[in-house]
Amino acid sequence: QVQLVESGGGSVQAGGSLKLSCTVSRYIRVRAWMGWFRQAPGKEREGVAAIYTASGNQYYADSVKGRFTISQDNAKNTVYLEMNGLKPEDTGMYYCGAKGPLYYWYESSRYDTWGRGTQVTVSS
Repeated sequence: QVQLVESGGGSVQAGGSLKLSCTVSRYIRVRAWMGWFRQAPGKEREGVAAIYTASGNQYYADSVKGRFTISQDNAKNTVYLEMNGLKPEDTGMYYCGAKGPLYYWYESSRYDTWGRGTQVTVSS
């Protein structure tokens, strides 16, 4: 049973924008952390941004600060990642993940629920 579903990926030119969505199944309980990760071919999955759902506090990788914004809409059970000023190095499969309150937000191994991903391709 799929519990997290990502959407919104696509192909854009450098400098463009995309807004990713992660819809959370109502059948799973609210998790403390919701995060966005990405994985480029031949590279490890890396944390992009996360939100602590109780407070709405946001955290970002240095590489995306000032360009990406993570947000949540509790009424829609959805977490968003708005990406502006996209660069070719932002290319990859973007995954939404959920985890409990412990450990750092960027530790992908601590996330126990994942979506199937949505592809983002940025051309120069």
